[in-house]
Amino acid sequence: MKKVIVVTSTPRNGGNSELLAKAFADGALSAGNDVQLISVRELNLKYCIGCLYCQSHDACVLKDDMNGLYEKLQNADVLVFATPVYFYSVCGQLKTFIDRLNPLYPRQNKFTDVYLLATAADDAETAMDGALTAVQGWVDCFDGVSVKGVVRGVGVTEKGEIQNTRFIEQAYEMGKNV
Repeated sequence: MKKVIVVTSTPRNGGNSELLAKAFADGALSAGNDVQLISVRELNLKYCIGCLYCQSHDACVLKDDMNGLYEKLQNADVLVFATPVYFYSVCGQLKTFIDRLNPLYPRQNKFTDVYLLATAADDAETAMDGALTAVQGWVDCFDGVSVKGVVRGVGVTEKGEIQNTRFIEQAYEMGKNV
């Protein structure tokens, strides 16, 4: 059994990337894994101020919901980031969340596998390249960590539209096989 944390960053409740996140989580649960979903929109989340306090202390100097998540994230086996793609990159909410993961750098982290679930109105899979680059840039800061899979949910604009695509099954199967 693996500990899987799925971070969904859409500001839209029930948005397409959130539906992909839930499908991934359902797949991981069906395989007997311990799964926790974290919705960034439900967090009290401040912007990183770049002070590097976290590099020599056990927490971030900012007092918000992130300090309560670091130990969970550190002890997860698998991290999953779900995002809508706006202007060819991760949404601002996910970027802020990733920036706030700076306190994980000096720690002994358990996670080795990272997944990206991305959705966009654009029909081209290359529209996701910037989002993957953003996540890969974070992953590259950790030894032994890699992006294990990406769902590129393209061509979905309307809320819930992803449900009628192959991407939901793809996310479910990916989750099932973590």
